Amino acid sequence: MPHEAGPLERPGLYEGLPTATAPADTVAGGPPAALVSLPYVVMGVVVVADIAAGSSVGLLPMTALGPAFAGLTGGWRRAALVGLVAVAVCCGLGIYDGLFEERRGFTALASVVGVTVAAVIAAVARQRREAELASVRSIAEVAQRVLLRPVPRSAGHLRVAVSYTSAVAEARIGGDLYEVVASPAGVRVIIGDVQGKGLAAVEIAAAILGAFREAAYDEPDLRGVGERLQRTAERSVGGEKFVTALIAEIRPDTGATVMNYGHPAPMLVTADGDVSFPEPPEYSVPLGLGTGPTDTPVAFPVRMEPGDQMLLYTDGVTETRNTAGEFYPLEKNAHLLRTPDPDLALEALRVDLVQHSGEPLHDDAAMLLLRHRNRPGLIGQQAVRPEQGR
Repeated sequence: MPHEAGPLERPGLYEGLPTATAPADTVAGGPPAALVSLPYVVMGVVVVADIAAGSSVGLLPMTALGPAFAGLTGGWRRAALVGLVAVAVCCGLGIYDGLFEERRGFTALASVVGVTVAAVIAAVARQRREAELASVRSIAEVAQRVLLRPVPRSAGHLRVAVSYTSAVAEARIGGDLYEVVASPAGVRVIIGDVQGKGLAAVEIAAAILGAFREAAYDEPDLRGVGERLQRTAERSVGGEKFVTALIAEIRPDTGATVMNYGHPAPMLVTADGDVSFPEPPEYSVPLGLGTGPTDTPVAFPVRMEPGDQMLLYTDGVTETRNTAGEFYPLEKNAHLLRTPDPDLALEALRVDLVQHSGEPLHDDAAMLLLRHRNRPGLIGQQAVRPEQGR
């Protein structure tokens, strides 16, 4: 099963999910060297400036900058250590300048001690917040793993690849969802996106996925699956939330049948390299916004033959912008899916998406690639390799 991955690693179910991080004092490697040395550099500059300018300038209290910076970037032990060094430096400069013969020296020393105490308290509070955030992130990670189970690498006549890149702000996991079910009626798939983030979005996504997993086996046709999803959405989706979704049934003899609930159209790439985005004959509202059976979308056929592949995705893919504000050109980069291995093909597309953004994605991006198992060899490339137990 794929594992948590960074932006350039192999695509998988849990790519980009948040991972628990320990407080600053326990993170492997610690803070950068520049931040570690900054308090000492600042105190060194104060010493040099004080000696050069003389006691009349009054630079002695500025040694408190050392523990102040240490409290911002390190743990409480480091803040206390830097504070002790600052007290020693303050005492040394005070004696050198002769300031302890008057109140100025004791005032400066009191300032350094006070800032050190404040830095230690701030560091303790920050470490507690980091520990709490690490715990919440761990819970969020587990919740997302339970929600998005590993999809089968092969289903019926299809080979399947999946990529999920999470744009997580703190521990706010998103509501992207997908599933692949090999049912008696054919391979049935869903991809969707719950409006909003957080546990409320996860709860809705879990309800929709649960309904799909059950209906995909039970319902004789795709319309019945859609109606089950609508009834679930009516019970589960409240307030201003909704779910865009696309469900499809793919058979080796008749191609694909698609129902679209306000979701981005799938991208169909033929064996010849032609690219199209099959649109429904009538657009339908997302799940949770409908008022009854009349809002059920029309199931429409999509021709899908051996050698063709279909990419399902969420709007986090097409709405990704670069620094110039340009949307990701998915159609232009469809050629990246011509790699014989579907996992590597989807990885190439995901890497290109991240590079287009130039920064962490602002929205979750889920992609599901469905490829005919009897895909012929590609022009200019080697034929499809044996499946090796898939």
